[in-house]
Amino acid sequence: MPTYNKEGNSQCCFKFCEQLGMTLVELMAVVVIIGVLTTLTFPSFEKQILTARRRDAITHLLRLKIKQETFRVQNVSYAKTEQLGLPKSKYYTFIVTDVSATTYTISAKVKGSQVSDKKCLVMQINQSLNKTPAHCF
Repeated sequence: MPTYNKEGNSQCCFKFCEQLGMTLVELMAVVVIIGVLTTLTFPSFEKQILTARRRDAITHLLRLKIKQETFRVQNVSYAKTEQLGLPKSKYYTFIVTDVSATTYTISAKVKGSQVSDKKCLVMQINQSLNKTPAHCF
């Protein structure tokens, strides 16, 4: 809107009143942008969480392998599940199977919210350091 000076001449300057706050349209635009960003980033974030939990389970499996080897040095066979002292986890159940004087298998089976990690539902490691499924390790 043109303003007029004291002489009555119009000038090419505009006055805008300062607005405080924001309109509903601006608020809705911000909500839409946040929604789109959340939709795009959440699957990636969830995948990173699953991978981190899987790495934690792999660490536990390798620690249990070391415990098994230490137990075997002092005994005539490898430790059974009860003798080994398995870790407790909200996302994995650990178990020792096929225990003998020369063999064992340690398994980590998913539970809870980790079940959405479809690629690695059960991970295993044995006395020969064979890891299955290989793509999980």
